[in-house]
Order: sequence, then C-alpha cells, then structure tokens
Amino acid sequence: MSFAAMRAVLGEVLTDESFGPMEVLATTFAQGVREAIDRHALPWSVSQFGTRAEYRFINPAPRNGGESAASSDPLLEDYLHLYGINRGVLITPFHNMALMCPATTPEHVAQHQRVFEGALDELVG
Repeated sequence: MSFAAMRAVLGEVLTDESFGPMEVLATTFAQGVREAIDRHALPWSVSQFGTRAEYRFINPAPRNGGESAASSDPLLEDYLHLYGINRGVLITPFHNMALMCPATTPEHVAQHQRVFEGALDELVG
C-alpha cells in the first residue's frame, strides 16, 4: 500500500511541472525569513534546498548534525512554534523547516512572513 501511494505521489503529484512553482515559493519564503533576520540583527541563518527552507539559531548555517544540535534553543523554538500555531502557521519542529508542496500558495508564504515578523518584533523589538 505504501509503495502504491509513493508511486502515485511521485508520478502524479510531484511532477516536473510542479517543482518550478514550489521552488519559487521556497525562494520567496527563504528570502523573507533572511530579510526579517537581518532587519532584527539576529545571529541566525536560513538555508534552502530546492523546495525546502529552514532557519536555525546560528550563523553561518550548520553543516552537519553536530552543528545543528549545538544551535538548538528549546525555549526559543517553543516560543516560535507556539506563536505560529496560535496564528495559524505550523512549521516542522526541531529545525524550523517548511517544505513547499503543490498546494502551497503565495498567501501561505506571506502568512508565515507576517507571523514570523510579528514573533521577532515581540521577541527583540
């Protein structure tokens, strides 16, 4: 059953045609996060790999699991995740990752940006 689902997703959903718009949205997401980090003068980073973008509490971005673990800040992660959830935005825990999919819209990315900016404004002013 799981292989049938995987074949269907890879053959009918995650097509060559769907990746272009998904990568554009991931770039928009990463750029917005990077601009907010810079505007608030935070020592954080954002990384993008294709349709995936994530932000970490270290700069430069971690290059391996050890560096990523060392940059962890559970209280800060909890704050950002709860702030977002209470405003309708959910990102992947542990590494603050967003993965664009064919159903992701520019408004989803803009909503994350507004919520992320609000969280940073309240956090550091």
